[in-house]
Amino acid sequence: MSVLVIDVGSSSVRAAVVRVDGTVDHQHQRHLSDLRPSPGVSEFDPSALAAAALDVATAALHAGGPVQALGITAQRASTIVWDRSSGQPVAPGISWQDLRTAGRCLALAAKGLRLTPNQSATKLAYLLDLFDADRSRDLCFGTVECYLVWVLSGGAVHVTDASNAGVTGLILDDASDWDDHVLEELHVARRTLPRISDSTGVVATASALPGELPIAGIIGDQQSSLIGQACLAPSEAKATFGTGAMLDCVTAQRPAFSARGERGTFPIVAWRQSGQVTWGIEAIMLSAGSCIEWLRAGLGLIGDAAESDEIAGSVPDAGGVIFIPALGGLGTPTWDFGARGTFVGLDASTSRAELVRAVLEGIAQRSADLLEAAEADGQVSVATLRVDGGMTANATFLQLLADALQRPVAPALVREATTLGAAYLAGTATGVWSSLREAAATARQGPVVEPARRLDRERWLDARERSLRTVPAMSAISF
Repeated sequence: MSVLVIDVGSSSVRAAVVRVDGTVDHQHQRHLSDLRPSPGVSEFDPSALAAAALDVATAALHAGGPVQALGITAQRASTIVWDRSSGQPVAPGISWQDLRTAGRCLALAAKGLRLTPNQSATKLAYLLDLFDADRSRDLCFGTVECYLVWVLSGGAVHVTDASNAGVTGLILDDASDWDDHVLEELHVARRTLPRISDSTGVVATASALPGELPIAGIIGDQQSSLIGQACLAPSEAKATFGTGAMLDCVTAQRPAFSARGERGTFPIVAWRQSGQVTWGIEAIMLSAGSCIEWLRAGLGLIGDAAESDEIAGSVPDAGGVIFIPALGGLGTPTWDFGARGTFVGLDASTSRAELVRAVLEGIAQRSADLLEAAEADGQVSVATLRVDGGMTANATFLQLLADALQRPVAPALVREATTLGAAYLAGTATGVWSSLREAAATARQGPVVEPARRLDRERWLDARERSLRTVPAMSAISF
């Protein structure tokens, strides 16, 4: 009783077999190359991504099969357009990180249509304007998981789930259907769009894989890690620390605001089961693990990411140094794209260890920003924050995180909780587990980290204010 999962991130694609006890076995991974021909432009090769997914899935199956079903989770809002008859992409896929349609988003905002460049909507319109200007071709649009279902099913099924559809910018506020007003404004025909399905349930057969597995769970990556960390009830929350960081929390109902809350969070479809939407709220940090990489590649202060734990832990505090992690702007709660990374409190005695510790502490303080915003906008109270992602291997960071939040932090033993969430959805649909709650009961956490002291929140917030509006032209952009 096992489930195969394909898990596509921004830089790699993984496949693994998840057992009925929640054990993750036989993980295979391939690096994904992206194309960044100019600032703000980020593309990828959809065919290469699909080939890599097929390779790692086949390898995991051979090593760990047989399995009952396939689950797919992937980066959200990245946009692919392909020809329905040939199945060939008409152009490189446009990553969710791509900002080339920012100008169009601003123009649409003047018409009362609030979209952001990281969503799929204006990326899709951009590709259609280039490759189907008169809208006469029979083209298909999909995000990454949708395209993989198409490829795996041999072109038989064009479907996405509600969690992925919900971040395209093309869906109604209640997530019941595509929004005809937006489609009309962008000149997108409904025939181009996939069917919206539940997140759990058989939607297709993976005829391209050995055994022709039922594809029984599809989910966006952040929502998948929410489920993979057993956050199923209102006020249960997790944060995933990768290049950036995203905090997601289950809410009792859809947040009252349409696009963005007063504290800079977004409503999300956490998942949909039997036609019933479970809602959530999301807060975003634009720079997290990227700051650790900057310490390594940009400043040469550490040899690798793991070394940041030892070096930061060698000093009792940051020696009065404060760091604001805004290498590419600030997300929740201020959404200032012109904010920039800022050190405050440097003097001639500042050591390398204090700088490294200040960076970890700054990311922890930004996490407090996210949690405070989610609690305010979502009208929730989070008792314990569950965490996953690469940075959770850093014990010094986990302690600083608990200190910044002033509440317990529970790290997942499986750091890539996205894999578990997709497995739980697919396995629930095919009898591996009797319910999502039974599946999530197999999720295991490491030792809970309790707060040990209070960080100087007021001084840090003052430094955050200094980081704002560093690039005024970028700060003037608002979505």
